[in-house]
Amino acid sequence: MNPVEIAVVIPTYRRPDLLRRCLEALLEQSLDAVLFEVLVVDDGRSDDTRAVVEELAARPGAPALRYLQPHGTRGPAAARNRGWRATLAPIIAFTDDDTVPDRRWLEQGWRALGRKLAAASGRVVVPVLGPPTDHARMTQGLETAEFVTANAFVRRSALERVGGFDERFKRAWREDSDLQFSLLEQVGEVGRAAEAIVVHPVREARWGISLWQQENVCFDALLFKKHPHLFKERIRSRPPWRYVLIVLGTLAALGLALAGQGGAAALAALLALGGILGFAAKRLRGASRAPSHVAEMLVTSFAIPYLAMYWRLVGAWRFRVLFI
Repeated sequence: MNPVEIAVVIPTYRRPDLLRRCLEALLEQSLDAVLFEVLVVDDGRSDDTRAVVEELAARPGAPALRYLQPHGTRGPAAARNRGWRATLAPIIAFTDDDTVPDRRWLEQGWRALGRKLAAASGRVVVPVLGPPTDHARMTQGLETAEFVTANAFVRRSALERVGGFDERFKRAWREDSDLQFSLLEQVGEVGRAAEAIVVHPVREARWGISLWQQENVCFDALLFKKHPHLFKERIRSRPPWRYVLIVLGTLAALGLALAGQGGAAALAALLALGGILGFAAKRLRGASRAPSHVAEMLVTSFAIPYLAMYWRLVGAWRFRVLFI
């Protein structure tokens, strides 16, 4: 039998309801169901997730739906590798379990690749009503990102050439940029599939999620080590000076206080405090003014500069690279 033309790979982790919504959208694709298959890689090894996949796979007229579990290494990069390596399809479409693919998503992505492109990034739409929360703003960043695995099409031959995803990226952060940069450096052009659309609703987030997300920047160091020029050109060209000054001001205040220089210590502390309040004001500009959100922004703004610098240093040490 000839393999299908496109394989959709979806990593998931204990979100069966969101996964169901995504899979039901894939069951409604305009592309003939015999031309594609869907591989769900369950990083949470959940019976509920398996049940969702098996239930939808039994629907009449459904494309082939396969349930997989990762081997060894965990995380979204490893899960996606498990998925694309389990198929013979020449084109791999990547999305996430919390997206809702447009009915013509696969058809338009296939068309955009044509015969020349090694990969193409589709369009992500993040609907937000009213002033956004900080978490919603971060999700909205997907709309302007160059290449994200929430909506990407890559030739299997290109994935084989670059070795797939680097499984050292343990979190859902920068593994897609690493793949994009590897494709640009080793394979060829990465284009756009503007008509291949997925909707990415903003998920509910726990209070203070921005604190937990600071660990992500540890993997900025790995991306910088692997692709220094592209990192500076497309991700970040300057160190986070606001964070640096806040941390240095705090350390200076502590040192001066211990040395008995009370006035100088107070001045350094005020400078650090001013930087923190300026950071909080920047985050709140144009954002939701709900009291709980304002309180969250004020509290987390006091912690983020220190956490961010800590995780940058951890990344620099872990991956043996000079990175700030």
